[in-house]
Amino acid sequence: MLFRLFLSFIALSVSSNAWAAHDHSGWDVLLKRNVVVTGGGTSSKVNYTRFKADRAKLKTYLDSTSSVSQTTFNRWSKNDQLAFLINTYNAWTVELILSEYPNLKSIKDLGSIIRSPWKQKFIPLFGKTVSLDHIEHSLIRGSGRYNEPRIHFAVNCASIGCPALRKNAYRGSTLPAQLNAATKDFLRDRSRNRLKGGRLEVSSIFKWYRGDFENGWRGAKDLNQFLAIYANALGLTKGQQAALRSGKMNVSFLSYDWRLNRT
Repeated sequence: MLFRLFLSFIALSVSSNAWAAHDHSGWDVLLKRNVVVTGGGTSSKVNYTRFKADRAKLKTYLDSTSSVSQTTFNRWSKNDQLAFLINTYNAWTVELILSEYPNLKSIKDLGSIIRSPWKQKFIPLFGKTVSLDHIEHSLIRGSGRYNEPRIHFAVNCASIGCPALRKNAYRGSTLPAQLNAATKDFLRDRSRNRLKGGRLEVSSIFKWYRGDFENGWRGAKDLNQFLAIYANALGLTKGQQAALRSGKMNVSFLSYDWRLNRT
């Protein structure tokens, strides 16, 4: 009887470990060491020189993401899955930059006329070799699992125009709060989102991925409604918020700064 109970305990422990969320502590340490918060928390810069010195530690974390099987991934909660994909995307983006750093001024320098850097297949994931685009557009946006437009303020394209690479790893247990904070911080940045002459000027992210912001998240069926959810972060008065919600406030899109987000 005791032996059977012991075997049951072992089986339960193995099953529990198989379902455990991925360990992002290594990536968290690297972020805390190499990311510098700027703009009062609205943006960040990356110390790629120091990151390059930490490249062996980065490789250890990248190897850990590549070792995750599709079966294991599918057993996690949606928040754990999404946190894993965001962290994996951001970590491999840093690795891509380090492959040529310091001999580049923009992530776009790593592409060519026929292929963007985001379409390069260099990431071992779930038994395949995939691109950054595959992670963002197929696994996150195109999977139909998440309907989470705020990922656009979490995945980082290593550019000044991009939302901040944050100083902490995303985790399933805290993901909603982290995505909310990332969204608010980005919208508080008046160099990328601002009211000017009665018109709301926002990042081109809202133009490129407009459909994601109009897909019913928290009831938002158009871009104005989504932006109205975060009207306080945009610094709008009650009257301006009402104009935004009703569609009476015009929204335009600012040019994007593709320069490298280096310190």
